[in-house]
Amino acid sequence: MIIDLKYHIASLVAVFLALGIGILVGSTLLGNDALTRQQKQLADKLMLQMEQLREKNEAVEARANALEMDNERQKQFEKQVLPVLVRERLSGYRLAIIETNSYGFPDDLIATLRLAGAEVQSITTVLNGFYIDGNRQALEKKLGWSNLTDEQLTARLAAEIARGLVKGKNKAMDVLVEEDLLKISGNYGVPLDGVIIIGGSQDRKMVRVQALDLPLIDTLLQYKVPVYGVEETSVLYSYMQDYQKKRITTVDNIDTIPGQVALVYALTGKPGHYGVKPTAQKFLPELDEGGQPADGKGTSGIGTDSRL
Repeated sequence: MIIDLKYHIASLVAVFLALGIGILVGSTLLGNDALTRQQKQLADKLMLQMEQLREKNEAVEARANALEMDNERQKQFEKQVLPVLVRERLSGYRLAIIETNSYGFPDDLIATLRLAGAEVQSITTVLNGFYIDGNRQALEKKLGWSNLTDEQLTARLAAEIARGLVKGKNKAMDVLVEEDLLKISGNYGVPLDGVIIIGGSQDRKMVRVQALDLPLIDTLLQYKVPVYGVEETSVLYSYMQDYQKKRITTVDNIDTIPGQVALVYALTGKPGHYGVKPTAQKFLPELDEGGQPADGKGTSGIGTDSRL
């Protein structure tokens, strides 16, 4: 049910205006028939306007309800066609997921990747916005590092996380887990066909794209591992523009079925910038007929968790 505050405010204003005019006229010019008729005409006009506003509000409410029904039908349609679009397109793919935003990601993303035939080997979650101020002394002591700025220390730790995905868990990752700055689950050091970095932020203070996400991407690309940068539609601070500077594929609406379809097709060898934001180039990649990928395993470049 839609409540149109403008309608209620306008109605109240009209009523009080009519009453105010009536009191003013009645108290100062009592007995004047001409003014009494004008007062009645004005009151009738205000009542007519109120009725018109009420009718408009009902029309808007009906339209909103119809759009809501259309949206629900659209969601049902997307869920029904999803298996047809993605099934087995990523058969044999080994993927890893890194969350840099600390907000998690849609549960159905894992389900979609599995439906497409991929194996999610690991999920790595950066915790607490990866702020290391309170952990600096412990980190430096345990790792034997010193004389690094906060940004340098963060970038070096990010590189170690990326290295751990490719080469296997390392001391830096263990220390980060001990300091509650990192959560890891799954298999590390296994061959990977792609790494999905989930970024974006709802809090300006937690934006760490320069110090964290980009060093992650740089290190993974050095190891020749394709990287795919994604985020949800509603993030307040988008990382897409920063990710795109690294010439990796991006999807800015990963919380939706179209966004997940775009990611699956991008993984099969259709790089690009997909989604609904100004930084996107297309809504979706070109969709192939049939259930098998046309191009084989692709590149991202342009030119212990219960979900595992």
